[in-house]
Amino acid sequence: MDEKLKIIARRAAQLFIKFGIRNISMDDICRDQCISKKTLYKYVKNKNDLLETIFDLMHEEEGEKHKERVKTAKNAIDQLLEVSKIVSENVKQFNPTLTYELRKYYPQIFQKFIDVKRKNVYEYTKINLKKGIDEGLYRPEVNIEFTARFYVQKLESMHNSDFLESTDFTFEKIFEIMFENHIRGISNQKGIEYLEKQKKSLNFKMEEK
Repeated sequence: MDEKLKIIARRAAQLFIKFGIRNISMDDICRDQCISKKTLYKYVKNKNDLLETIFDLMHEEEGEKHKERVKTAKNAIDQLLEVSKIVSENVKQFNPTLTYELRKYYPQIFQKFIDVKRKNVYEYTKINLKKGIDEGLYRPEVNIEFTARFYVQKLESMHNSDFLESTDFTFEKIFEIMFENHIRGISNQKGIEYLEKQKKSLNFKMEEK
Protein backbone atom coordinates (compact mmCIF):
# COMPACT_ATOMS: atom_id res chain seq x y z
CA MET A 1 0.00 0.00 0.00
CA ASP A 2 1.27 3.48 -0.90
CA GLU A 3 2.86 5.23 2.10
CA LYS A 4 0.90 8.44 1.53
CA LEU A 5 -2.32 6.45 1.44
CA LYS A 6 -1.35 4.79 4.72
CA ILE A 7 -0.89 8.20 6.35
CA ILE A 8 -4.27 9.40 5.06
CA ALA A 9 -5.99 6.19 6.21
CA ARG A 10 -4.44 6.21 9.70
CA ARG A 11 -5.39 9.83 10.36
CA ALA A 12 -8.90 9.38 8.97
CA ALA A 13 -9.36 6.32 11.21
CA GLN A 14 -8.46 8.43 14.25
CA LEU A 15 -11.15 10.97 13.31
CA PHE A 16 -13.77 8.24 12.77
CA ILE A 17 -12.95 6.66 16.13
CA LYS A 18 -13.09 10.00 17.95
CA PHE A 19 -16.13 11.60 16.30
CA GLY A 20 -17.98 8.80 14.54
CA ILE A 21 -18.02 7.88 10.86
CA ARG A 22 -21.22 9.73 9.97
CA ASN A 23 -20.03 12.92 11.65
CA ILE A 24 -16.86 13.16 9.57
CA SER A 25 -17.04 14.23 5.93
CA MET A 26 -14.39 14.02 3.24
CA ASP A 27 -14.02 17.81 3.60
CA ASP A 28 -13.27 17.34 7.30
CA ILE A 29 -10.58 14.82 6.43
CA CYS A 30 -8.99 17.23 3.96
CA ARG A 31 -8.99 20.07 6.49
CA ASP A 32 -7.57 17.89 9.22
CA GLN A 33 -4.71 16.68 7.02
CA CYS A 34 -4.17 19.97 5.20
CA ILE A 35 -4.63 18.41 1.79
CA SER A 36 -6.87 19.28 -1.14
CA LYS A 37 -9.86 17.19 -2.20
CA LYS A 38 -8.00 16.59 -5.46
CA THR A 39 -5.17 14.98 -3.50
CA LEU A 40 -7.55 12.92 -1.37
CA TYR A 41 -9.47 11.65 -4.39
CA LYS A 42 -6.21 10.70 -6.04
CA TYR A 43 -5.97 7.92 -3.46
CA VAL A 44 -9.60 7.04 -2.66
CA LYS A 45 -12.84 7.27 -4.65
CA ASN A 46 -15.18 8.12 -1.76
CA LYS A 47 -15.80 7.49 1.95
CA ASN A 48 -16.69 3.83 1.32
CA ASP A 49 -13.42 3.31 -0.47
CA LEU A 50 -11.59 5.07 2.38
CA LEU A 51 -13.20 2.77 4.95
CA GLU A 52 -12.19 -0.31 2.96
CA THR A 53 -8.64 1.05 2.76
CA ILE A 54 -8.58 1.60 6.53
CA PHE A 55 -9.67 -1.99 7.17
CA ASP A 56 -7.15 -3.35 4.65
CA LEU A 57 -4.43 -1.41 6.45
CA MET A 58 -5.63 -2.68 9.83
CA HIS A 59 -5.42 -6.29 8.64
CA GLU A 60 -1.98 -5.67 7.15
CA GLU A 61 -0.53 -4.01 10.25
CA GLU A 62 -2.14 -6.50 12.62
CA GLY A 63 -0.66 -9.35 10.59
CA GLU A 64 2.81 -7.78 10.81
CA LYS A 65 2.49 -7.32 14.58
CA HIS A 66 1.31 -10.89 14.94
CA LYS A 67 4.28 -12.32 13.01
CA GLU A 68 6.78 -10.19 14.95
CA ARG A 69 5.47 -11.07 18.40
CA VAL A 70 4.85 -14.75 17.70
CA LYS A 71 8.44 -15.17 16.45
CA THR A 72 9.80 -14.39 19.91
CA ALA A 73 7.23 -16.44 21.84
CA LYS A 74 8.59 -19.43 23.75
CA ASN A 75 5.54 -21.66 23.33
CA ALA A 76 1.84 -21.77 22.39
CA ILE A 77 0.67 -20.04 25.57
CA ASP A 78 3.21 -17.26 25.13
CA GLN A 79 1.95 -16.85 21.57
CA LEU A 80 -1.61 -16.44 22.84
CA LEU A 81 -0.49 -13.92 25.45
CA GLU A 82 1.34 -11.88 22.81
CA VAL A 83 -1.65 -11.98 20.46
CA SER A 84 -3.90 -10.96 23.36
CA LYS A 85 -1.91 -7.74 23.67
CA ILE A 86 -2.58 -6.94 20.02
CA VAL A 87 -6.30 -7.68 20.39
CA SER A 88 -6.48 -5.70 23.64
CA GLU A 89 -4.96 -2.70 21.87
CA ASN A 90 -7.44 -3.05 19.01
CA VAL A 91 -10.60 -3.47 21.10
CA LYS A 92 -9.90 -0.15 22.81
CA GLN A 93 -10.48 1.49 19.43
CA PHE A 94 -13.65 -0.36 18.49
CA ASN A 95 -16.38 1.06 20.69
CA PRO A 96 -20.02 -0.10 20.40
CA THR A 97 -21.08 3.16 18.68
CA LEU A 98 -18.54 2.68 15.90
CA THR A 99 -19.62 -0.92 15.41
CA TYR A 100 -23.27 0.17 15.30
CA GLU A 101 -22.54 2.75 12.60
CA LEU A 102 -20.65 0.23 10.50
CA ARG A 103 -23.40 -2.38 10.80
CA LYS A 104 -26.19 0.06 9.96
CA TYR A 105 -24.68 2.35 7.32
CA TYR A 106 -21.84 0.30 5.82
CA PRO A 107 -22.99 -3.33 6.18
CA GLN A 108 -21.11 -4.73 3.18
CA ILE A 109 -17.82 -3.15 4.22
CA PHE A 110 -18.29 -4.28 7.81
CA GLN A 111 -19.14 -7.82 6.71
CA LYS A 112 -16.02 -7.96 4.55
CA PHE A 113 -13.96 -6.83 7.54
CA ILE A 114 -15.55 -9.49 9.76
CA ASP A 115 -15.05 -12.22 7.13
CA VAL A 116 -11.33 -11.50 6.79
CA LYS A 117 -10.94 -11.23 10.57
CA ARG A 118 -12.85 -14.48 11.08
CA LYS A 119 -10.66 -16.37 8.60
CA ASN A 120 -7.42 -15.04 10.11
CA VAL A 121 -8.41 -15.79 13.71
CA TYR A 122 -9.77 -19.22 12.79
CA GLU A 123 -6.59 -20.29 10.97
CA TYR A 124 -4.30 -18.91 13.67
CA THR A 125 -6.29 -20.57 16.46
CA LYS A 126 -6.08 -23.98 14.77
CA ILE A 127 -2.30 -23.64 14.41
CA ASN A 128 -1.95 -22.53 18.04
CA LEU A 129 -4.10 -25.39 19.34
CA LYS A 130 -2.04 -27.96 17.45
CA LYS A 131 1.19 -26.40 18.74
CA GLY A 132 -0.03 -26.34 22.35
CA ILE A 133 -1.11 -29.98 22.23
CA ASP A 134 2.23 -31.03 20.71
CA GLU A 135 4.05 -29.11 23.45
CA GLY A 136 2.07 -30.82 26.20
CA LEU A 137 0.46 -27.56 27.41
CA TYR A 138 -3.05 -28.08 26.04
CA ARG A 139 -5.30 -31.06 26.71
CA PRO A 140 -4.79 -33.70 23.97
CA GLU A 141 -8.52 -34.40 23.71
CA VAL A 142 -9.34 -30.82 22.68
CA ASN A 143 -11.28 -30.79 19.38
CA ILE A 144 -9.21 -28.37 17.30
CA GLU A 145 -11.82 -27.67 14.61
CA PHE A 146 -14.72 -27.08 17.01
CA THR A 147 -12.66 -25.05 19.50
CA ALA A 148 -11.32 -22.76 16.77
CA ARG A 149 -14.82 -22.13 15.39
CA PHE A 150 -16.25 -21.57 18.87
CA TYR A 151 -13.49 -19.09 19.75
CA VAL A 152 -14.22 -17.08 16.58
CA GLN A 153 -17.93 -17.04 17.44
CA LYS A 154 -17.22 -15.72 20.93
CA LEU A 155 -15.02 -12.95 19.53
CA GLU A 156 -17.78 -11.91 17.12
CA SER A 157 -20.38 -11.85 19.90
CA MET A 158 -18.30 -9.18 21.63
CA HIS A 159 -19.28 -6.75 18.86
CA ASN A 160 -22.97 -7.18 19.64
CA SER A 161 -23.96 -3.79 21.07
CA ASP A 162 -27.15 -5.19 22.67
CA PHE A 163 -25.09 -7.69 24.66
CA LEU A 164 -22.57 -5.09 25.76
CA GLU A 165 -25.25 -2.62 26.86
CA SER A 166 -26.86 -5.30 29.02
CA THR A 167 -23.74 -5.64 31.19
CA ASP A 168 -21.71 -3.43 33.50
CA PHE A 169 -18.47 -4.52 31.84
CA THR A 170 -16.45 -2.60 29.29
CA PHE A 171 -15.62 -4.05 25.89
CA GLU A 172 -12.03 -4.60 27.04
CA LYS A 173 -13.05 -6.34 30.28
CA ILE A 174 -15.31 -8.76 28.38
CA PHE A 175 -12.35 -9.66 26.17
CA GLU A 176 -10.08 -10.19 29.19
CA ILE A 177 -12.51 -12.63 30.79
CA MET A 178 -13.25 -14.45 27.54
CA PHE A 179 -9.56 -14.74 26.69
CA GLU A 180 -8.55 -16.22 30.04
CA ASN A 181 -11.49 -18.63 29.97
CA HIS A 182 -10.30 -19.80 26.54
CA ILE A 183 -6.76 -20.53 27.76
CA ARG A 184 -7.95 -22.24 30.94
CA GLY A 185 -10.46 -24.31 28.98
CA ILE A 186 -7.87 -25.77 26.59
CA SER A 187 -4.88 -26.06 28.96
CA ASN A 188 -3.88 -29.02 31.08
CA GLN A 189 -2.44 -28.56 34.58
CA LYS A 190 1.02 -27.86 33.22
CA GLY A 191 -0.38 -25.20 30.90
CA ILE A 192 -2.42 -23.52 33.65
CA GLU A 193 0.60 -23.40 35.94
CA TYR A 194 2.64 -21.81 33.16
CA LEU A 195 -0.15 -19.29 32.50
CA GLU A 196 -0.16 -18.22 36.15
CA LYS A 197 3.58 -17.53 35.97
CA GLN A 198 3.22 -15.46 32.80
CA LYS A 199 0.13 -13.38 33.62
CA LYS A 200 2.14 -10.42 34.86
CA SER A 201 3.56 -9.92 31.36
CA LEU A 202 0.13 -8.91 30.02
CA ASN A 203 -0.79 -5.31 29.31
CA PHE A 204 -4.13 -5.82 31.03
CA LYS A 205 -4.94 -7.46 34.36
CA MET A 206 -6.82 -10.70 33.95
CA GLU A 207 -9.84 -11.47 36.04
CA GLU A 208 -8.81 -13.36 39.15
CA LYS A 209 -10.61 -16.66 39.80
